[in-house]
Amino acid sequence: MEKQLQEAVELFEEVMVYGTERVLKSIDDPIIHEFSPEQIQMMKIIGKHGSITAGSLAVMQGVHKSAISNRLKKLEEKGLIQIVKSEGDQRTKWIKLTNEGIAFVEKAKAILSDFITALLSDHVDEKEVEQFVKTFRKLKEILKLGEENQ
Repeated sequence: MEKQLQEAVELFEEVMVYGTERVLKSIDDPIIHEFSPEQIQMMKIIGKHGSITAGSLAVMQGVHKSAISNRLKKLEEKGLIQIVKSEGDQRTKWIKLTNEGIAFVEKAKAILSDFITALLSDHVDEKEVEQFVKTFRKLKEILKLGEENQ
């Protein structure tokens, strides 16, 4: 079991590190290529959590806050996010998607979903999909993903 578990960990890391970028590079749609994978991930996080601070985004993306600032500036310039000062604490800034940002996230999700569905349907049978879903639900629960206060 130890050897299989180690292989599972290595495979999970490979998919996490390389999978997103390879999938995004394989998609032939200008909306996906206009932004970096990190920017797309950032907008999806904001879309899921609603208003969020740059510090929280940095933690979720596993980067320093300075890396977030540059990404946010570019997204704000393109009209996809809005940065608003907190009413209670002027030092705190909340980031939220604009209507254009919401539309982008929805379109990007649909494009990614269609691509991955087509990719999997050609290589994975129904039983494998069921096992995949079961395993990832369990992994999500173990990692406590989806909790509002991580």
